[in-house]
Amino acid sequence: MSASRRSGTTDELGPDEPERDGADLLAALLDGMDAALCAFDADGVVTHWNREAERILGWSATEAVGRQGLTGWAVRSADAQDVEARLMSAMHAPGRQVHEFALVTKDGGRVLVRTQSAAVRGPDGKPAGVYCAFSEVHAQIDLERSIALSEALFEDASWGVVLVDADLRPAVVNAHAARALGIGRTAVLGRPLGELLAQGVEELESALTHVLAEGAPPAPAEIWVSVRTLDGEKRRCWRCGFVRLASPLAEEPVPLGVGWLFQDVTEAKQGEQEASLLRFRTNQLHRAARAAAECEDPAEAATVHLDFALAGFADHALVDKVAGGPLTDAATAGPVRLVRFAATPSGAPGPSLAASGAGLPVRYGDGHPALQCVERSGTVRAGVGAVPADQARAWATARQWPPDTVHALCAVLRSRGRTLGVVTFLRGGGRTQFERSDLAYAEDVAGRIAAALDLAGVAGMDRDA
Repeated sequence: MSASRRSGTTDELGPDEPERDGADLLAALLDGMDAALCAFDADGVVTHWNREAERILGWSATEAVGRQGLTGWAVRSADAQDVEARLMSAMHAPGRQVHEFALVTKDGGRVLVRTQSAAVRGPDGKPAGVYCAFSEVHAQIDLERSIALSEALFEDASWGVVLVDADLRPAVVNAHAARALGIGRTAVLGRPLGELLAQGVEELESALTHVLAEGAPPAPAEIWVSVRTLDGEKRRCWRCGFVRLASPLAEEPVPLGVGWLFQDVTEAKQGEQEASLLRFRTNQLHRAARAAAECEDPAEAATVHLDFALAGFADHALVDKVAGGPLTDAATAGPVRLVRFAATPSGAPGPSLAASGAGLPVRYGDGHPALQCVERSGTVRAGVGAVPADQARAWATARQWPPDTVHALCAVLRSRGRTLGVVTFLRGGGRTQFERSDLAYAEDVAGRIAAALDLAGVAGMDRDA
């Protein structure tokens, strides 16, 4: 009763409206619940029955409220004593009690429900009844499975799981993802992806934005990223799957963010790339051998091998022969001079061009990689490193290479136990440095060029004879 009723006066709302509003609010709350709910007074009479209970069992609130217990309508007579005893026992037990019962629907069917019951206490604190919330067991199990799956993904999953909010910031991160990002789980939360990744951020954010707008892509996406670590940046390939998260409580789907799952497949991708590169290079060597076999002049065959090797491997290539003829291992200990035999154009791409027959030595300074290659009879790599562009051009020009050169690989030309010269492969700033896997290919090409040059020398001597 309102204060205005106690004082004998009324206000503009009327004497009964505050109580009516409270009853309407309670009814709206009960009917809006996702779980079925019924309540009993201390004598076991049904006092409340919401719409979800009506949906599950078929009995309306009008039919249910006021009945004495559930016997004979919502529970079979054989089960009634046990069911009602367990329900009403919650009135004198602390906390909530969980039970599973078989209830009877209005059309005579049976449905297994899981209940949570607890005491309802009056103003004096004494038990005044019991409320019971229940749902179908299969629905409860589905909910528990969903919760268990969520917890397992964020604790024990062997792949990275990140919940990204609508602002593209991590909201929840599992342990695997935190390790992949090289940072603690809590330190990741709320930070822009650009602070977590050095490269690949634009592609990842584009994918997340697409998922928010259009939904999940039909297949996983492979994204290359660079992760900042204590040892520097590490390039990784992540195979990513995305799902859009929408609120189950809203009538219209409201995006909560994106579920991002990923696995590190760097080793597998590198293996695939290496296998593909090996197949390509093997095919190039095969094609070069077939083309060189059709050359009448062995010197031309040497340039054919050089041209085929250049594709996808380097930007420029040079072949220098030892001045005065091949050297034995003992002769390489002294000063060595090299003469240009062939070179690729330093401007527009094109086939290798033979040098003029003047026989003038190339102006290589002491310690030049090509000279080191001859002296060691082994492969030599060189690079300018991280320096300004003008210094890089000066470094290349001082070594008699095209000015855009930043990486070099020199392989010795050996045939019949003698050193014939050097083949030098050059890369510009748009390419990576020469790796160990490149050395074997360069040495294989050098062996074929050396054999052709050796044959050309023998043929020349035969003509002279």
